Amino acid sequence: MKDPLKMLRQVQQMQGRMEKLQKELENETVEASAGGGAVTVVATGTQKLVSVGVDPDAAGDSEMLPDLVVAAVNEALERSKKMASEKMQAVTAGLGLPPGLL
Repeated sequence: MKDPLKMLRQVQQMQGRMEKLQKELENETVEASAGGGAVTVVATGTQKLVSVGVDPDAAGDSEMLPDLVVAAVNEALERSKKMASEKMQAVTAGLGLPPGLL
């Protein structure tokens, strides 16, 4: 059985690292595009959209533009989640928690 005080300290340290990581993720960004760069989206590591850019040439295709925006946003959010998950796993690696628990 592990020392309860040692475990408590480890949990407190991990909590501090997770809070720090959350702040870092707010400032880190990922970028994704669709339609060969016609639509570009930037999102933070906390899955918040920062910007959506549309190539003026693509803006004329009003039927396809919404689909390109949706595709770029979804890709950016997936990349953001993946980045956050990888960083979170690095923070919790020493605890022996099963993957996906947090």
